[in-house]
Amino acid sequence: MPTNNYEKPDFWTQKAFNEGYPARSVYKLKEIDEKFGMLKKGSSILDLGAAPGSWTIFALKTLNGTGHVTAIDLKPLSKKIHDDNLTFFQGDLTDSDFRTEIKKNGPYDTIICDAAPATTGNKVVDTARSSGLVEMAIYYAQKMLKPGGNFVVKIFQNGDQQSFLKSLRSIFTQAKGFKPKACRSESFETYLVGLNKKKDEE
Repeated sequence: MPTNNYEKPDFWTQKAFNEGYPARSVYKLKEIDEKFGMLKKGSSILDLGAAPGSWTIFALKTLNGTGHVTAIDLKPLSKKIHDDNLTFFQGDLTDSDFRTEIKKNGPYDTIICDAAPATTGNKVVDTARSSGLVEMAIYYAQKMLKPGGNFVVKIFQNGDQQSFLKSLRSIFTQAKGFKPKACRSESFETYLVGLNKKKDEE
């Protein structure tokens, strides 16, 4: 029987394990950060959909003892992740009580979101679920990101990508799509990046 490619530990997966990260997704954020300068020492970072924690670890390493990372996910972070500059909330991004707690740690310089929906194998259903997560992440960016702040969110490629980019261009001075090399070739995931949030119009 053919083996599902997602079950094979490819180059990026093996590299992640060797370097102490729980998942290969860390190299997607690393490439995004190298290209766009998302993460800066001394900054306050919000990591949405953080588990198992590869993006959280990378953000903490980038801060190198400065700033703060606030992370949230329905599932717990890897037990190996402990840091004085980390606050973790286990819960639902859509829960108003959690939103209130998360807002107390803000406003944030950067919001990162690698959240993925529970997939069904049906592309229409999965992309719709992904779009819902993107909408939620954009809501956080609108409400909790500082002027001048940066934002990145994962999206499953579909017809909504351009409409989301249009929304991001109304919030940020720059917005674009970007697919890191560490994404699996067969994957239809990509990322939307918003740079330099505009000042809120009062």
